[in-house]
Parts: sequence; C-alpha cells; structure tokens
Amino acid sequence: MEAGRQRQGRLWSNLKEVCDLLHIPAACSISNEELLFQHVQFKTGQRIHTIGQPFDTLYIVNSGFLKTVLIDEFGNEQVLSFPMKGDMLGVDGIHTRHYSSEAVALSDCDLILLPFKKLTALGRIHLELENMMYGVMSRELVREQAMIGMLGALSAEARVARFLVSLAERFAQMGYSSKLFNLRMTRHEIGSYLGLTLETVSRTLSAFNEIGLISVDQRTIGIKDPEALKTLRRLPPSRTRAKQQAAAKAKGEDNVAPAQLLAAL
Repeated sequence: MEAGRQRQGRLWSNLKEVCDLLHIPAACSISNEELLFQHVQFKTGQRIHTIGQPFDTLYIVNSGFLKTVLIDEFGNEQVLSFPMKGDMLGVDGIHTRHYSSEAVALSDCDLILLPFKKLTALGRIHLELENMMYGVMSRELVREQAMIGMLGALSAEARVARFLVSLAERFAQMGYSSKLFNLRMTRHEIGSYLGLTLETVSRTLSAFNEIGLISVDQRTIGIKDPEALKTLRRLPPSRTRAKQQAAAKAKGEDNVAPAQLLAAL
C-alpha cells in the first residue's frame, strides 16, 4: 500500500493509513479526515535530521531505506539501524528535545511527518492514540535490545547470517521477495551495524556463497537456505570446507549441501 492523497499540491495520509503502515489498530474514535499527516520526499544521501538538531517531528517511512548513525568527534560513524517501510524515526529526540542521532536516506525516500506537539495534544484527548504511539516506540526498543543481545552472544558469521534472515523477513512483510533482494547499505555500513570490519563482512558473504547458503552478485543477495542461516553458529575453517568440496566432487557430486558442512558444528 502506498498511503497518501493530494491536497493543495502535497501528499497527505489520514490516521488509518498511518496506522496501517505501522501495523497497529486504527484509533476508531478519531475521524480519518480530522487528522492528516504530510509526506515529504528525500533523495539518496540527504539527511533527514542531524545530531543536536532541535526535536519537533517523528517520521514514518512510507517507502525507501535509511540509516541512523552516531558520529564521534573524528567523524567516524556508528550505524544504529536501517529503517525501512513501516518504521518510525526520531524517537531518540523526545527526552532531550534534540535528536541524538543522524538519519540519512540510503535511497529515494517518502516519509510521513508526525509533528510531536500535534501528536501529544491529540493524545491527551484520544488516549488510544497515545497508547498506540507508546506501542510503536516500545516495538522499536525491543528490536534494538534484540540487536544488542545478538552482538554480545553470536560469532561474526552468525551475526551476518541473522542480519540476512532479518532483512529477508522485513522484505516479505513489505510484500517483496524474501529470496532475492538488493542491499541498500554498503558492506562497511553492515559491518558498523554488526560490530564487524568491512573485510569480515565481505569474507563471510563470500563463504556463505561458497557453501550454497546464499548467492551474491554485487549488492544482490539470493537466499538459498534460510533455515541454515537461522541456526548457523559458525563456519568450518576454509581448509575444511575445501576438503569437503573436493571429496564431494570425487564422488561425482556438484556441491556439498550446506547442512552437511555445518552439521559437525
């Protein structure tokens, strides 16, 4: 669904369309025409908000892909998230009334603006709207906590595997293919997000391709064995993989199944 309608030359969405986008129940006591939210478009590379900028708006992604980052005094980026359709941005600005991260478009994007003052005023009148917003913010927090837990508990290979599985699931939720998709982020950005180096991400993707878990064609990823990616803990050493592949060829097999390569781990 591409929410929105033209009004005075601009694109707007009503509350039901916004709720559908966020995958939450619509607040029935509010008329759809009582509350309209404006869309704004950003080009690839444009900043939506910067660190320290005064907070006044929450954003919902209607289409496109973004990244949120922290930037240190030397200009180094730490990627915090990759928002996409149905995600909310800007929540980090509520506490201090200044955004604590920077949001950048990784593709052309269409965002829906939720002016915070307007939202809180309506929330005082319509409690169900306030509760819905809390629910969305809580969902984002749970996702971030799951990410932190993953970084502390999983090997480098398992982090990349879970990241690909998560992306595939998100693409499916958006109505796209979960088996074949383009990475909008660079390998360096993936590494920053997962706490890995660019080299480790590239090496791991190549290894996954080698044993048949995925196919890789520049930024195009094909998911061949999602179940193996979900359960992978670590890869066998490259020398072991080479021996297993050589043994398979000697037996007249084209490839060793990924499950066979990972079974001993």
